[in-house]
Amino acid sequence: MGASSSTVENYLKAIFQAQLRLERKGDLVPMGQLASALGVVPGTATTMVKTLAESGLVKYEPYGGVRLTTAGEKLAALVVRRHRLIELFLVKVMGMSWTEVHDEAEHLEHAVSDRLIDRIDEMLGRPAADPHGDPIPDPDGVLERRAMDSLLTCPLHAPVAVSRVTDQDPEFLRFVERRHLKPGAVVEVAERDAAADSVRLRGRDTGDVTIGTRAASKVLVQAVMGLALALLCAGTARAQTPPKAEPFQILDNSFLVEEAFNQEARIFQNIFGATRFDRAWQLTFTQEWPAPNVRHQLSYSVGADSIAGDASASDTLINYRFQALEEGAGRPAFSPRVSAILPTGRTVAGQGFGGLQVNLPFSKQHDDVYFHWNGGFTWRPRGDRPDLLTPSLAGSVIYRLQPMLNLMLESVMTFDADDNDRGGTQRTTTFTLSPGVRGGWNLGEETQVIVGLAMPVVFAGDDHSVGVFGYLSYELPFKKK
Repeated sequence: MGASSSTVENYLKAIFQAQLRLERKGDLVPMGQLASALGVVPGTATTMVKTLAESGLVKYEPYGGVRLTTAGEKLAALVVRRHRLIELFLVKVMGMSWTEVHDEAEHLEHAVSDRLIDRIDEMLGRPAADPHGDPIPDPDGVLERRAMDSLLTCPLHAPVAVSRVTDQDPEFLRFVERRHLKPGAVVEVAERDAAADSVRLRGRDTGDVTIGTRAASKVLVQAVMGLALALLCAGTARAQTPPKAEPFQILDNSFLVEEAFNQEARIFQNIFGATRFDRAWQLTFTQEWPAPNVRHQLSYSVGADSIAGDASASDTLINYRFQALEEGAGRPAFSPRVSAILPTGRTVAGQGFGGLQVNLPFSKQHDDVYFHWNGGFTWRPRGDRPDLLTPSLAGSVIYRLQPMLNLMLESVMTFDADDNDRGGTQRTTTFTLSPGVRGGWNLGEETQVIVGLAMPVVFAGDDHSVGVFGYLSYELPFKKK
């Protein structure tokens, strides 16, 4: 677009946003307010508005103000749509901070095509809101408007979810971030002190924090139950990320059943596992990296095991996982994984020949419960002997007892292939049921430590054995914001 088109879009967007703040529908936006929002003198704003009126995009009344026509409102809404989708793309895919994307989107919103915006919208899962909680107009320019309280007007002593931050100034956004008030946070207003011009908030995990009334007026909230109902109704028309006001604080830390969440940009995870069954034990280490963002993930798994006192390295897995779907209203997360098996382990019972592993993990949250289910297979070629193909099915239920404490019940069924006495292969069904618990600590904004313990019970034919499983995860940024 040329400079004139950019100027037209900036004016239309400024009028559109000013209209949203008017008390009564149909009121005019004062010219002085419009000039101030655009950083120009009133005479310059008036000249441009008259040009827009001649084009049929606005209605202008001298000494009264300006308002968009139906055509102008749709065009302005589509500019806002581009801006907010670009912001979300820069945060979710490019790994930028939500405090720095507004100015970038201001430049890019005039340069991208509608085709690219539609592709971004599809890739992000048709989101309903940008990183600041601002609603994203749909492809027809329709913007959902929902009345919200602020921290200055919401009920006292009732849990509310932060839904939107109306001030895009980077310093204010950093202020909000430091006080754990980003969209999705759940707090309650403990006290409002008019004399001190302050509002005291209480977070579930952060304790009390006090902010000024002006800052409180810029943080919009909804009652937790009301927000959950609104998301349920909106889910029939549009997907939304995150799927609910209070997402789980522990993700991608399942023990036996793979969860469908890739690592976010700039974050990598180190996972240690230890299993003990009678005279057998196994140690594993997995490291997961975004490549370079949440859409693609690379990882590797190494380990060692001991069977009847015979210790050996385990096979190495090199893994690639694709975030095909992000979780939304009425839709699970889905991240198919493919792994190359390198023959670094023992060469008995079909192991040590390398091979391929494929897994299809799905994940979906419902209130305080997460459901995960998988299906996949492991294939091991063996040259002149029959290949071994082992299908598997798995599922787990994880209950949030407290924000950072989960109860877990995992199950895995494998149909293990092995050699038989006739030179062919046979299958043995193995079922594992594993109750467990995990908890942890957020040591910083993007640093998390999780520990866990489980008691897997393995059933194979008429036999069963009981073991113990220990888990440690350390997740941290490798690149500062």
